[in-house]
Amino acid sequence: MALLPKNLSFSRQILPLVALAGLVLAVIYIATGLPDRELSEPTEEPPRAPQELANAARVAGAGVVEPSSEVIDIGTAIAGLVTMVRVQPGDYVTKGQPLFQVDDRAVRARVREAEAQIGEARAAIAEAQSAAATAARQLDLYRNVSDPAAVSRAEVIRAEGEASAAQNRLNAARARLQSAQAMRSSATTELGRLVVRAPISGEILAVDIRPGEYVSTMGGNASFIRMGETRPLHVRIDIDESEAARIALGEPATVSPRGASDRQVKASFVRAEPQVVPKRSLTNSAAERVDVRVLQVIYALPSAASSNEALFRVGQQVDAYIPARRNGATTDIVKPEADETE
Repeated sequence: MALLPKNLSFSRQILPLVALAGLVLAVIYIATGLPDRELSEPTEEPPRAPQELANAARVAGAGVVEPSSEVIDIGTAIAGLVTMVRVQPGDYVTKGQPLFQVDDRAVRARVREAEAQIGEARAAIAEAQSAAATAARQLDLYRNVSDPAAVSRAEVIRAEGEASAAQNRLNAARARLQSAQAMRSSATTELGRLVVRAPISGEILAVDIRPGEYVSTMGGNASFIRMGETRPLHVRIDIDESEAARIALGEPATVSPRGASDRQVKASFVRAEPQVVPKRSLTNSAAERVDVRVLQVIYALPSAASSNEALFRVGQQVDAYIPARRNGATTDIVKPEADETE
């Protein structure tokens, strides 16, 4: 305190200066820390109703693009090592076309073993047939001898036994042939099952298997390839149960991809699922309720001839607007096919 002038007052001169400096620092901190309030265009286009429904009664819903056949999960009936994968995502396959193959060396060995047994059984049949024919001729010769003293009764009995034994050997050889043929048929069937084929014509959506991997049937619903009919694509739209009674079933829907409401297409009505189910397709909205039940309505997207092919993809979320049912209108559903025939 000796260094300070005697007439300098801390409470009257220094303290106000400190307060003024703190105030200036606070103003600078607040000015530089304010958030940027400059308006900018949104990164995603918010959903909006089409022009014809802008001022009309409508029902909005969110949906997911799916194949018209729904997604088919393909597994394998026989466990083994994958030796070849013949498809990749994006390929369009026909019904019965091979998708992937499981190691078949052991089964082919069983086929060759069964074929060898078939050959052995056929040779045994030929030998037994020759022996049976010889024994039958010998027995007929003994029985046709007119002089009873020329052939003893013991020789006749022995000839009858040899003929019976030869016939039994023939029957056994034929049974071995049938058994070998059944083994070959079973091995051939299993050999065909080792080649997993497409159950329908459609597009390969995902391939979760590579050559050298081991596939097992113990995993329950193990899916190694996912496919579906994408010509055309369908949209499964969730309508809240509180709005389900207002929807005009049979009317077309206006569908747009999530974040691109300016690109809208008309989707034709296919069907409404008979069961109201818990909501599974979430929009991540803050006001969204996840404890509601929804009516799922299926619509067919227009043919992907040009831009629609890249506009909609399986699994993509979409926004949809459907006309609401007019007061007093019937709720009967008219199939699109019936409209065409009329």
